[in-house]
Amino acid sequence: MKHVACCLTLALFGGCMLLRSQTPRVVHSKGNPILSDGEYYSADPAPLVVGDTLYILAGRDEAPADVNDFVMQEWQLLSTKSVSSGTWLHYPATLRPKTVFSWAEPGHAYAGQIIAGRDGRFYLYAPVQQAHSSNQDPFAIGVAVADSPLGPWKDAQPSGPIISQSIPEPNTIQNIDPTVMVDENGRVFLYWGTFGRLRGIELEQDMVTTKGPEISVTTLKGFFEAPWLFRRGDTYYMIYAANNAGPDSNCTRAIYHACIAYGTATNPLGPWTYRGVILDPVSSTTSHPGAIAFQGKWYLVYHTADAEGGGHFRRSVAIDEMRWDDSSNPARIVKVKPTRAPGPPPVATRNIAPTAEAHASNEPIPVQYALAALNDGIVRKNPLPPDMWASWSQHNPPVQWIEYDWAHPVQLNGSRIQFW
Repeated sequence: MKHVACCLTLALFGGCMLLRSQTPRVVHSKGNPILSDGEYYSADPAPLVVGDTLYILAGRDEAPADVNDFVMQEWQLLSTKSVSSGTWLHYPATLRPKTVFSWAEPGHAYAGQIIAGRDGRFYLYAPVQQAHSSNQDPFAIGVAVADSPLGPWKDAQPSGPIISQSIPEPNTIQNIDPTVMVDENGRVFLYWGTFGRLRGIELEQDMVTTKGPEISVTTLKGFFEAPWLFRRGDTYYMIYAANNAGPDSNCTRAIYHACIAYGTATNPLGPWTYRGVILDPVSSTTSHPGAIAFQGKWYLVYHTADAEGGGHFRRSVAIDEMRWDDSSNPARIVKVKPTRAPGPPPVATRNIAPTAEAHASNEPIPVQYALAALNDGIVRKNPLPPDMWASWSQHNPPVQWIEYDWAHPVQLNGSRIQFW
């Protein structure tokens, strides 16, 4: 079935408004990921509750299977009135950067978030590339506004972004992954950052003007990207993708993989205290979290590579319940156990390597590789470092080895190894 989207651009209130009429697709999901058949991939989920409806804003991965790059032209929306029902409405073409932000380059629809303002309107904080930017990195954060999470959207500050490498003050980070919270007293706070550098700032009531200096957060162990700010009771929580890799890490052994960790604070601008890991690495390199309360439960949304034809650049949104241990102070987030929809029986194989325990002469394995790649049975068309194992070093020993140990005797009639 084909769905036709009609667009009309109007000059209103000093900015451009995108009018997009589209009939949503009805999706009956049997579990995670929500969109599992590979027709549409979804990434970087950001949840929002409006009345009796849960919305999830997501980017759309469109990279071919053999391309290791983020090809993301637009954002999409999922909505449901009952997570347990498995029934979702899918709006596959919600908006594109260039159609809302006249100052932006097309594409690069990276992780954004929609937040409800105290004025009854909705604000989208979106990282896009600024056209004709003189900054070393063109990524900047723009803000769009609408009367509904479904749009139509217009630029809330047509003059340009609210955050860049030169606005409101110079920085040298990549300005992506915004997360926004409107506190109970009406104050508005914005965090953003990636590659281990996290910034925060307060916003004025207009939702776009920065207030006070930027702060840098350095106390959240292993912070890599994807911050998500929220409040529960009197405590502020920051969940994020971490990759403090190493052989003894409680997060990840491979630097290209990330776990989800969290910290707490008694003030929305910190100081922040690291509290631990709440989601182990998944099938995609990162999992980009969001958390929200809906109908008496808390949920963690994230992405994986578990959809049909999925991969590190063809990700799909998943959702699981997030539970609390209120006997702790502050309340502790219980580690989330990912769930997955029942799939077809595994394809018969003669490969018995996955039933073995693998070892190698270069353990502990360098953090850019993964020992599991020796026998996980996964062969990607264009693998990233955590999809492979290597023994190379600047001073290779004359003899190196890999070893497979089975708990019981097995019969072998051949072996094969694949190289890239």
